[in-house]
Amino acid sequence: MNLAVQVTQNQLMDVLLNVAVARPVFIWGAPGIGKSSLVEAFAEQVGLPCVSLLGSQLAPEDIIGVPQIVDGKSRFCPPAQIAREEPYCLFLDELNACSQEVQKAFYSLIHERRIGDYHLPEGSIVIGAGNRAQDSAIVKPMSSALINRMFHVQLLVSYEQWMNWAYSNGIHSYVLQFLEVRPDYLWSQPPKSEEPFSTPRSWHMLSDALNEFDENLTTEMVGVLAYGCLTPQHAAQFRAFHKNIQGKYQLNRILEGEASFPTAPEDRDVLYFLADSFRSQIKKELPADKVSVGEQHKRFAHRAKALLKELSSISLEMAQMVVARHEDGDGLPDWFVVEVIRDLPRLAMDRKGK
Repeated sequence: MNLAVQVTQNQLMDVLLNVAVARPVFIWGAPGIGKSSLVEAFAEQVGLPCVSLLGSQLAPEDIIGVPQIVDGKSRFCPPAQIAREEPYCLFLDELNACSQEVQKAFYSLIHERRIGDYHLPEGSIVIGAGNRAQDSAIVKPMSSALINRMFHVQLLVSYEQWMNWAYSNGIHSYVLQFLEVRPDYLWSQPPKSEEPFSTPRSWHMLSDALNEFDENLTTEMVGVLAYGCLTPQHAAQFRAFHKNIQGKYQLNRILEGEASFPTAPEDRDVLYFLADSFRSQIKKELPADKVSVGEQHKRFAHRAKALLKELSSISLEMAQMVVARHEDGDGLPDWFVVEVIRDLPRLAMDRKGK
């Protein structure tokens, strides 16, 4: 499912605080973007224990319980994890990964807050969550009856809000510094093949791994850790970032004219990282519409063109990568590209970004 309107982490908390107390809420979103953590934070905020059930690992009897004979009559006794006396937040994670039989077992629980003769305590909250079919995750079609029993919301990744959280929660300085330069690397679309990919969760995982090592962590080990968590391209860039972090090629010094792009063959990975970061910086600094260009923008554009000329003398391929429009349509402002083509015709060749 794809909803027309998506919400940030902060907006989701507002929805949960105002809607979930009255109606069951289902949170859609890609893997690793913080759905589970936000539900746990919400439960803590409203002062309720959070009981999580993982849909992909449930059988119907895990919900409705097993029959027992009581006073000569059979009755289903729900599991103790669900049948509580005090109000709580019931989190049905990966709900749309359940089999159809398990989904049916949830009908009365979600709609009537009841399992057999057991009713959830007054004040209890029911929240579901699941991945989308396009995320290469294990999902099964949800029946219209189940969909219609819940309020639906789709979570997106907010770089600013995640970084605000990260600075307050001990995320490793290398991760913070890198994502300050490459905010677009915080999340990537899940791949079709079996390989790691970048999400807020995987960056958190990398941070935890980095925090377990001392300050003498080698670039080779950083590469091992990064490739174990991130999209391969992002891992290569993070490794190059670490190799460069104590060096003389920081992008801000190059922009200020205090340093130049590296030229040595052994620094080609660093050059690629700097060129990719330079492209991201141009997009960040320059407005998309030329009518919004001010004097400061003009000065930056002039400096950027000079650096593109310098970069093309070192590697025409990387300079073209900076100005090329990528396959997803992502590119530099059109007005700036026109100026580049006019002033630097060597870069006018139509090439796909890598």
